[in-house]
Amino acid sequence: MSGTKHPKIALCYDFDGTLSPRNMQEYSFIPQLAIDKTVFWRQVAEQAKNGDEDNILSYMHLMLKKAKETGHVRVARSSFKELGTSIDLFPGVEDWFQRINEHARSKGAKIEHYIISSGLKEIIEGTKIAKQFKMIYASSYSYDQHDVAIWPALAINYTTKTQYLFRINKGVFDVWDHKKVNEYKPESERYIPFNRFIYIGDGSTDVPCMKLTKTKGGHSIAVYKPKANSKAAKTLLGCTDIVFT
Repeated sequence: MSGTKHPKIALCYDFDGTLSPRNMQEYSFIPQLAIDKTVFWRQVAEQAKNGDEDNILSYMHLMLKKAKETGHVRVARSSFKELGTSIDLFPGVEDWFQRINEHARSKGAKIEHYIISSGLKEIIEGTKIAKQFKMIYASSYSYDQHDVAIWPALAINYTTKTQYLFRINKGVFDVWDHKKVNEYKPESERYIPFNRFIYIGDGSTDVPCMKLTKTKGGHSIAVYKPKANSKAAKTLLGCTDIVFT
């Protein structure tokens, strides 16, 4: 599969801080709760620490809990998707896909775009760029018969993100399929070889994916605003296997 006439290239993106300036919950969801974003994230961290929980599961649980406490903030699938319409994107992101796709075609290649995010899939699906991605791998909820979120169906944290690089590499896209993704597959039969991967992220939480991509022969690109996030920039600059732009 990797030796096709028009070779595929996988561009894999983090979302928050990479394509969008802020955490997606901060645009509409947290304001609906009538609490400050710093209070929300502090409570997430406290819950994770006190309960020895994964931070992603903690924020997903707290979103449902806080919404229920208000009595008016909806947590239906359609409501989350609607939140996606309020997400801001960095300048140039919206037309980036057309530009890079055209450049790839001029070189005889084809680009497939993928999201690998710890944010919410349902919110990303509501953004204006959602249709650009072959797959959106992100945390998501399970819903009841009324389409209301009741339980985390998938939580993607900073290290489990790497699993989805292998799914793309092998062409095993269904998150429930743990058999095929762990089966041996010759490099020549893989959907997209790692040396045609580019991972784009913004912070230290992306380092596992960046490191794996680079180690396997691909390229990792860190995007950041040094003045706004100098600590993260210094951390990333210490990772010698990452290319910066």
